Amino acid sequence: MDLNNVIKRTLRRGMMHRLVVLAATLLGGVAWQGCSISYKLNGTSIDYSVYKTISVGEFPIRAALVYPPLQQTFENALLDYITRNTRLRTIDGGASDLTMEGEITGYTLTPQAVTEDAYASKTRLTITVRVKYTDSKDDKNDIDQTFSAYRDFDATEMLTDVQDELCEQISKELVDLIFNATLGNW
Repeated sequence: MDLNNVIKRTLRRGMMHRLVVLAATLLGGVAWQGCSISYKLNGTSIDYSVYKTISVGEFPIRAALVYPPLQQTFENALLDYITRNTRLRTIDGGASDLTMEGEITGYTLTPQAVTEDAYASKTRLTITVRVKYTDSKDDKNDIDQTFSAYRDFDATEMLTDVQDELCEQISKELVDLIFNATLGNW
């Protein structure tokens, strides 16, 4: 036998062993969970026989510094995330099972990483959003909470050059935090 054949056989045996372990794990998981029905999306477990609709209101900017496209960017990110990760039907106003509304309360720039010559080498953009979440079926799930997220950028860059990208990144992080605290907290 040459060395190449021995190596090939050993690799095949190792791969077969891994496939058998993977198949056993998957079959065990299916058998274990086969006894109950559950709806899980991104860690959520929403009872869709009780909760069918959600109303997402506008999030006006109430910050001292205003960047008008931020409102639309944030609202679109929030609606898209809810649509992609739940089976709730979004409705405008009216009576819904769940309601999410709020305001963008902060849009601030602060210097970071000051150099030895007392100039900032980084600037931090922080966005703060206040969210009021109402569960019409169970008021113990209601929250009124503030969420913040930030991104740093090089102080040599102009805010106008990086603002859209930063707002998009921060909005995605905020949406994730909000989703986990509201719809993901079941």
